[in-house]
Amino acid sequence: MSLSLDEFKCKHCGKLQIDSAFFSRISRARVIADVPFIINSGYRCPEHNAAVGSTSENHTSGKAADIKAMDGPTRGKILMGLYTAGFKRVGVAKDFIHCDTSDDVESCWLY
Repeated sequence: MSLSLDEFKCKHCGKLQIDSAFFSRISRARVIADVPFIINSGYRCPEHNAAVGSTSENHTSGKAADIKAMDGPTRGKILMGLYTAGFKRVGVAKDFIHCDTSDDVESCWLY
C-alpha cells in the first residue's frame, strides 16, 4: 500500500502543499516499515496550525507528518522505517509519531 498525496491535505481547508523530498522519504519509510502509515496530520494551513497550538513551521512548510501509532509493535516498525529512510527528527506520543525534515538538527522527543 503506497501513500497518497490526498492523505497529506490540510484537515481544515483541504489545501495541499507537500515538499517532494519529504514525500519521497516518508514513502520510502513506509515501504521499509511494511505497516500502513495512517496520516493524522500532514500539511496544515497557517490557520489550522495556530488552532492546534503549534508555532513551528514544520507542517505549514509541507515537511512534516503525524503518523497514527496505537501499539508498541507498530510504533517500533514505524520508527525503524523512519530512521532507515533517513529521518533525523522524530517525536513520539502515545498515539502518533511525528517526523519532519525541517532542519538538520537531529532530535527525538516525547510528547
